[in-house]
Amino acid sequence: MNRYEDAGVNIRKGEEAVARIKEYCRSTFIPGVIGDVGGFAGGFRVPGAPGKVLLSSIDGVGTKVKVAILCDRHDTIGYDLVCHSGNDILVHGATPLFFLDYIAMGALSTERVAQLVEGIARGCREVGCALIGGETAEMPGLYAPGDYDLAGAIVGIAEEREVIDGRGIEAGDILLGLPSVGLHTNGYSLARKILFDTLGLGVRDPYPGLSESVGDALLRPHPYYGAAVAAARAAGDVRGMAHITGGGIPGNLVRVLPEGVRAHVARGSWPIPPLFRTLRDAGKVSEEESLEVWNMGIGMVLVVKKSDADAVERSIASAGHGVHRIGSIAAGPREVRIVGG
Repeated sequence: MNRYEDAGVNIRKGEEAVARIKEYCRSTFIPGVIGDVGGFAGGFRVPGAPGKVLLSSIDGVGTKVKVAILCDRHDTIGYDLVCHSGNDILVHGATPLFFLDYIAMGALSTERVAQLVEGIARGCREVGCALIGGETAEMPGLYAPGDYDLAGAIVGIAEEREVIDGRGIEAGDILLGLPSVGLHTNGYSLARKILFDTLGLGVRDPYPGLSESVGDALLRPHPYYGAAVAAARAAGDVRGMAHITGGGIPGNLVRVLPEGVRAHVARGSWPIPPLFRTLRDAGKVSEEESLEVWNMGIGMVLVVKKSDADAVERSIASAGHGVHRIGSIAAGPREVRIVGG
């Protein structure tokens, strides 16, 4: 049985690290900060602009970089980076404004940097923000030959009264899931271990059960859910949203729940894509582990007022996006439960 920890990633230690640094962060809070540590984005009131809030997030693309290096294809993960970051502020209702990138490598490759930034710029056009700056760092001795990393920060804006923070979620609300297209930007360490070590595959080999190569399947782009979310919000009361990244549905949906309610996510309420079934079965990964490591086919969860759920579903579908009704909210301790057979 393969576990994320065996692939070098310990989710529990990550959670412990965040818990330990929260007080350090809070000790820096000055007037203007809204919310607390632990959201998908940080919020700050715009000085001199009453009612306006800036929302920002910073992230990377994890070891998806290793797959790009193996494939010698570097024009996609910059796009992933921007879309991932854009979704992190989208769940709070922000309109993206601008983006900054950070690229680090041992020996500077102008061609590789150009490919990375081309992807970042394409992502910015998709999300609707400006790429206004960044940093390219050459650090010999720190990165092995051919290795690199990239990260980025996004800033968006919203009306404070329209910020979505989950406080209005109540028992009876409905969970709607927007389908993913692949791993997006999380769970690659375990996926690589299963595909490359357990199955002995290379990036150019066919992905088991799919009509594409391992490399192409793993480099599927991370989508931006802006259009689907806009359709949902136009049709009804969207009270909370969770971008399903590291930690899966349980670890991310809980972040938007207020005290006094829990989420019931129903097994079998959406189809598990073949890509994930292969990883789960070939790697002998338990259901609990797979739901924490990968998105398992759901890239974003919307918590919608019960009376609006039908209209929101129709609106999302009419906009050309897939949607699944995957559960509901009940009274109880703040947690996410996977229920049903």
